Amino acid sequence: VLRGKNLGKFNFRDKMLHKIINLTVRDVRFPTSLDQHGSDAMHTDPDYSAAYVVLDTDSGLTGFGLTFTLGKGTEIVVCAVEALARLVVGKCLQEIVSDFRGFYRLLTSDSQMRWLGPEKGVIHLATAAVLNAVWDLWARTEGKPLWKLLVDMEPKQLVSCIDFRYITDVLTEEEALDLLVKAQEGKQHREDQMQKEGYPAYTTSCAWLGYPDEQLKQLCTDALKSGWTRFKVKVGADLEDDVRRCRIIRQMIGPDNTLMIDANQRWDVAEAISWVSKLAEFRPLWIEEPTSPDDILGHAAISKALAPLGIGVATGEQCQNRVMFKQFLQASALQFVQIDSCRLGSVNENLAVLLMAHKFNVPVCPHAGGVGLCELVQHLILFDYICVSADLRNRMCEYVDHLHEHFTCPVVIQDAHYMPPKDPGYSCEMLESTVQRHQYPEGNVWKNMKK
Repeated sequence: VLRGKNLGKFNFRDKMLHKIINLTVRDVRFPTSLDQHGSDAMHTDPDYSAAYVVLDTDSGLTGFGLTFTLGKGTEIVVCAVEALARLVVGKCLQEIVSDFRGFYRLLTSDSQMRWLGPEKGVIHLATAAVLNAVWDLWARTEGKPLWKLLVDMEPKQLVSCIDFRYITDVLTEEEALDLLVKAQEGKQHREDQMQKEGYPAYTTSCAWLGYPDEQLKQLCTDALKSGWTRFKVKVGADLEDDVRRCRIIRQMIGPDNTLMIDANQRWDVAEAISWVSKLAEFRPLWIEEPTSPDDILGHAAISKALAPLGIGVATGEQCQNRVMFKQFLQASALQFVQIDSCRLGSVNENLAVLLMAHKFNVPVCPHAGGVGLCELVQHLILFDYICVSADLRNRMCEYVDHLHEHFTCPVVIQDAHYMPPKDPGYSCEMLESTVQRHQYPEGNVWKNMKK
C-alpha cells in the first residue's frame, strides 16, 4: 500500500494507474424485520439491505462501496448500478480523481439515464454506491482512511471534487475555497482532538417503534451504563403511545440528558405541529422528518411554529440532492442538517452540503444506522469538524448498534463517541462470508427462511 503522497499536487506519475477492469454488484439483505430492528411509523418491517459494489483493478487493488435499502427494491438499485458500470469500467483511478467533478457529472448526466433522476431516486442511490467504491479505492491507494484522505487534501483539490451546478446562487467555487482556507487554522489541533476523544454520537437503538416497553427500559438502562447521554425515540403512529414511550425514556435518562424524536415523514404539516406540541413537555431537541421529505415550505412552517417551544426540525436522510438542501437552508426550514452517505451522490455531493450548512451556520448531525451507514458517515463528520465547521455545539452523529460485525473494519465507539478509523479505505468492505450467506435470494439465510 502506498503512503504519504502529497495529494494536493495531483501527481500520479509514481503510481500504478489502477485501471478498473470489472464492477460487480450484489443484493445483500438482512432479515432485521423479524425482531423489529429499524421499525418506525412509516417503515414497519424493514430488512436492512445494501446494493454492494466491488471494483477490481489491474493492479490487484479493490474498492468497495454500497448504498442502503430496506429489502424489496434492492434488485432495482442493482440494475441501476449495472447500467452505470459502462461509465466506470475501463477508466483509471488517475483519470477519475484528476477530474473528479467531471466524473461525477459523467455519472449524473448521461443524456438518457438522467431522465430517471435527475440526481435523485434509484439512479442516484446507484450513483452513490459506485462513487463510494471509487472513493474507497482512492483512499486504499493512498494507504489512508477516507477521513484522513480528505483532511490531508489541499482546499483547492477538495473544491475540484464538487459539482457546483445549480447551487452557485448560494455557494460559489470561490466561496467554498475561502471557507476551507479559513478553516485551516487550528486544523491539526482538531485532528489531534478527534484522535484522542472521538466524535460525539447519539443512539437510536433503544427506542424503535416496534419494541415493547420492557425492552425500551432495559436498552435504556444498558445504554446509560455504557455512557450514552443522547437518545432518539421513534414516534408518529399513535399519540397516546408516543406520550407513554417518551415519558418512559425521559424518566429513565433524566432531565439533563438529550432526547430527540423522529416521525419518519408520518404527518401533514398542521398535524405535525399539533402532535409535536403535545410532546413538548418531554423537551425534545428536535423533531426529525415531521412531514414529506420533499416539502421544503412545509418544514419551514413547522420550524416557525415549533421555535417558541424550543424544538428544532431535523431532516435530510431522504433529501434527494444538494439542490434541495440548498432550498431547505434558504427557507430556514431545518435547524439540523442530516446528511446521508448513500442518499446523496457520495462524498462529492456531501462536501457541497457540508459547506452550505457551514455558510448558513446550521449544525450537521448525520443520519446513520442501517447497513454500513455508520461505517461510512463517520468519515464525513470527522472531516466536517476538522476542516469545515470547527464546532461541536449541537453536533452529534447517529449510531445504531446493528450489523457492524459483518464489516472488515467496523465502527469503534468509546464513551458514546466515534473513534476515527485507522484502516485504509471507506470502511464499507463486508466480510465475504457475510455477503455469500446474505445474498438475496440464493444465500443460505434466505434459502432457509423459505423452507
